[in-house]
Amino acid sequence: MQAIDNVKATIERRVQARPWLDHLIRAGGRYQRQRGDHYAAGITYFTVLSLFPLLMVAFAVAGFVLAGNQQLFQELQDKVVENMPGELGTQLNSLIDQAVRSRSTVGVLGLLAGLYTGLGWMANLRAALTEQWEQKVEEGNWFRTKLSDLGALVGLGLAFVASLGLSSLASSNLGAQLLARFGLDDLPGARLLLTLLSIVFALLASWAVFAWIIARLPREPVTLASAAKAALLAALAFEVFKFVASIYLQIVLRSPAGAAFGSIIGLMVFSYITYRIILFATAWAATASENEPEPLPPEPAVIRPRVVHTAGRFGSGAAYFGAGALAALGLATLRRRR
Repeated sequence: MQAIDNVKATIERRVQARPWLDHLIRAGGRYQRQRGDHYAAGITYFTVLSLFPLLMVAFAVAGFVLAGNQQLFQELQDKVVENMPGELGTQLNSLIDQAVRSRSTVGVLGLLAGLYTGLGWMANLRAALTEQWEQKVEEGNWFRTKLSDLGALVGLGLAFVASLGLSSLASSNLGAQLLARFGLDDLPGARLLLTLLSIVFALLASWAVFAWIIARLPREPVTLASAAKAALLAALAFEVFKFVASIYLQIVLRSPAGAAFGSIIGLMVFSYITYRIILFATAWAATASENEPEPLPPEPAVIRPRVVHTAGRFGSGAAYFGAGALAALGLATLRRRR
């Protein structure tokens, strides 16, 4: 038992000697204690559920575009017949006709369903982030809560727009076009510099979104500095995960089962891992030294003098001693007379 205690003490000393390792262990403990995996799975469910209304809106937008451009509509139908002859091509063209005719209804239903599922997704995401910060939030007015979630959803959408702008700058095709336009594509090291700039812009795009999520989506305000540091950690992990996931999907989609179910399974796995990265980064920010609560000082000691009266105790003890002595003397006298 003593040996085990010594080993534990040695490990604790070594961990405390490395602040980054101590922070990592505390962040992992916070993530597990606040059910990070459970919340990541719930947010993934609402992400997949929100996909169908988005597809409805996409079909409605395509219907409006095709209805306003008869030439494009005819070219699309010709391509369908050319690539899918027979009954299948006819059915697809019927679906396209129906989408064009029902574009208004499909669009309205898609927007309403998307708003409902989007608010559910945002509520779960904010609850998960709030749990990682260990914030105690009282139940408020339902309408105000949903209005707050709607504002957070719009803000996150704007953050995504900024991220897409940075991602477009990170596109290698766009960079190559700019180099060719200015006649710089033949310069030595131009391609390497373009690759490095693409990586930097991709990291900035991910960092912008993650910083917004970690700092602004919890129910109570948090420090932006620690959220920005954690967002950088999340952006690095996310970019590495994207690279590995792209290679893995290329391998999986070659099989028949992967071609049939790979897209939806890939979306679920991608969403789940991404949310785990976000929640762990939030736990990292919440366990930073500037966010750890300061230990409360001990309560002041109160000295109360106690006075013990011993006079009564001494008197009663002397009386008992005297009575015992008289009894012993009486017994001795009786024995002598006998």
